[in-house]
Amino acid sequence: MNQPVPAAASPANAQQRYEVRRADLPLSCPQPSMALWNSHPRVYLPIEADGGTAQCPYCGATYVLVD
Repeated sequence: MNQPVPAAASPANAQQRYEVRRADLPLSCPQPSMALWNSHPRVYLPIEADGGTAQCPYCGATYVLVD
């Protein structure tokens, strides 16, 4: 019996800088569209409270609010 193939997901933590929009909030790292199997635990980042930028304490990825 064939197993269904999951939808493609972007790799987690593949970049060091990500641009996000208000529609993406609440912001978490890794983001919901990223594959989680080889990543760190999900952490929510207070990007609005931090002046429009936030850095993940696990992987160091920087998120920038662009709108």
